[in-house]
Amino acid sequence: MSSWVDIAQHGEISPGGMSVFSLEHVEIVVINLNDEYFAIEDVCTHDGSEISSGCLLGYTIECPRHGARFDIRSGEVLDPPAYEPIRVFEIRINNGMIQILDDSAE
Repeated sequence: MSSWVDIAQHGEISPGGMSVFSLEHVEIVVINLNDEYFAIEDVCTHDGSEISSGCLLGYTIECPRHGARFDIRSGEVLDPPAYEPIRVFEIRINNGMIQILDDSAE
């Protein structure tokens, strides 16, 4: 069963910033882009390295190792060498908290 998990207070991640949070089963990068939040798995599907140390260019994040680029809204691959999309998580603000939908039990 899915459940919403509190990960940070609203405002804790500054605009243009990223922070990594751990759920029991996965590392998640939360991105604040102009006070709109996005959550993706912290892994490049090309080689398994962390994506959180990459560059954020608008809605695109670029892997620091080999330059694969992903859309943070959909997880879609924009440029190889990656060919598999990155996992995205549903995210919301509720009662002043940033929450991620944890669907690991499904």
